[in-house]
Amino acid sequence: MPSHAPDHSDPLSRERAHLTASRAALRAMRADVEALDLRDVTANWVNAEALHHQVSERIKALADLADTPLFFGRLDYLHAPGAKTAEGAEGERPAAGGGSTDTFYIGRRHVHDADGDPMVIDWRAPVSQPFYQASKNAPMDIGLRRRFGYTGGELTAYEDERLSDPSEAEQTSKLLQSEIERPRVGPMRDIVATIQPEQDEIVRQGIGGTICVQGAPGTGKTAVGLHRVAYLLYAHRERLARSGTLVIGPNRSFLHYIEQVLPALGELQVAQATVEDLVTRPALGAVTRGTDSADAARIKGDARLAEVLRRALRSYVTRPTEPCVVVRGSRRWRVPAYELEEIVEELLTRDIRYGAAREALPRRIAHAVLVRMEQSGEAPDDRVQDAVARNPAVKAAVKAIWPPVDPAKLVLRLLSDADFLAEHADGLLDADEQKTVLWAKPGRGAKSAKWSPADLVLIDEAADLIERTPSLGHVVLDEAQDLSPMQYRAVGRRCSTGSATVLGDIAQGTTPWATASWEEALIHLGKEGAGIEELTQGFRVPREVIAYASRLLPEIAPGLSEATSIREAAGDFSVRAVGPAELDAAVIAACQEALAHEGSIGLIAADARVPALARALEAAGLTHLTPGEETSAESRLTLVPATLAKGLEYDYVVLDEPAAVVDGEPDERTGLRRLYVALTRAVSGLTVVHGAPLPERLAA
Repeated sequence: MPSHAPDHSDPLSRERAHLTASRAALRAMRADVEALDLRDVTANWVNAEALHHQVSERIKALADLADTPLFFGRLDYLHAPGAKTAEGAEGERPAAGGGSTDTFYIGRRHVHDADGDPMVIDWRAPVSQPFYQASKNAPMDIGLRRRFGYTGGELTAYEDERLSDPSEAEQTSKLLQSEIERPRVGPMRDIVATIQPEQDEIVRQGIGGTICVQGAPGTGKTAVGLHRVAYLLYAHRERLARSGTLVIGPNRSFLHYIEQVLPALGELQVAQATVEDLVTRPALGAVTRGTDSADAARIKGDARLAEVLRRALRSYVTRPTEPCVVVRGSRRWRVPAYELEEIVEELLTRDIRYGAAREALPRRIAHAVLVRMEQSGEAPDDRVQDAVARNPAVKAAVKAIWPPVDPAKLVLRLLSDADFLAEHADGLLDADEQKTVLWAKPGRGAKSAKWSPADLVLIDEAADLIERTPSLGHVVLDEAQDLSPMQYRAVGRRCSTGSATVLGDIAQGTTPWATASWEEALIHLGKEGAGIEELTQGFRVPREVIAYASRLLPEIAPGLSEATSIREAAGDFSVRAVGPAELDAAVIAACQEALAHEGSIGLIAADARVPALARALEAAGLTHLTPGEETSAESRLTLVPATLAKGLEYDYVVLDEPAAVVDGEPDERTGLRRLYVALTRAVSGLTVVHGAPLPERLAA
């Protein structure tokens, strides 16, 4: 009868045995949580619900995903690391499974055995950092770094680097290369097994400051931002549990694509939203119902509008001309108009928020009354001041001097009333700009107005001028190059007392108001002086593809460094010229060729071309998805409008008619930037099919 016991003389067998034991330990950890008896633990139902929710989330975080490796690496230290290096979350001790005090298995989450000894160390723990940072030149006291290869959830290979052995030459990891290039189906994966040293340095930067990452296509900037959130939650969990974290993406398709990364790392509490989600306020009627011209959107997104709104809001404050007379019992207390005006002027000079000043005004008036009471020999206390502040005469004075303002109605008035706009935009917007942003057909009210996305940002700005927007602990802003100054301000309000990770690529800016420089963007975000890091080494985009796309850089972003690729394989790359009448058939043929390979396929085309290509695919019997729909083994082809391609990746891309992509934008530079985005979505292969002449820089 054959034995099923592991052969401990075989390293691969030993590692498989450790994987089996680690999975069993994780199941036991989950079972322990599931077995918790929460009856009579809490004093009231609110606490009970909160505790039940926490336990439920803990159970989800302890899930063992069968096709996701529990650990992907191992470190053998030459000396047992000190407590500071080895310490981590969840009570990790400076030891690991396998019985050695200097061997650590590195994985997506912490796993310990029944005695509490760790079997897998969280990749975010300090003891794990050499897995990403150690090299032959700086071995960081590592004798052996071992990488593991998996097929599905089964451990099938390993690869060793003896970093402290001078006789062993530096080598490129083939397992690392194959993991980077591995075909994918479905949403974006985490990159914990393949984080590169320059990425790791950004991921592990402290929570105290904001960091901006300029990243060329394929450099992993989105993954860096997501893993930075996971790291910060690990290192500052209590702080961020109170203040919250948020990932902001350009559109819903993008958010759907990345939504599984953090849960796979055990982080379930990070919110995701678009900028439009943040500024939509249904209670005020601030919901998108219309669109702007490019010029109108650009002007509305200009930072000058913040001052226009501030002036307009302050215009609602009326200088008092009548005294305030408070009657209490048989006594009348009179605060003259000039004193009321001094109070109002002092509040305006302090430049505090409109709502806060309005709340302070009745107490200031009440204080003036109490001074007179004390001068007459009375001894009023705080209760008297509170009563005076609620007196009908004081309330009436406050309403007349500092009336309540609805932010949506304020913006509605600015966009509908030419005289009101002219008064408060004087010296800020010229006559043509004012005319451009004014509505041709003013809305009847805030609830029915045809608000554009740019209008919602103005309403959000006005709302913050009235009441402070709550701040989160950390915000990740991806594809930031496409935001307007006013959108940056809206995001900045959400992290005014916290920090941010700003991710983007100037060369991929495809809005008329796209960011000109990160220094300027950080000023609008309220994070002036934040550090700017540049990632230029690509890991995903094939060498020939990035070189071809980079021909556009002198035209679209002349100040940026050209991206390079560490990919050893050049990738499948071809440019096919066909007659205009043959274009659809040639594109379908290219898709069929791409489907012969493993992985996901993206057919990217100008938005105007999408309906015709959808019909051609259907006629050819090729089922296809739309962005946001999850690919599967049975359905791997996605038809992608060029305007939704940003941030997405496919193993093989077929790019339809580059000239149409360029022509689909309001100006040539924006069109070429859109084309640059489309060209850099491929991981393994790109086929460009065109019937019209290519843009000049690509035709060279």
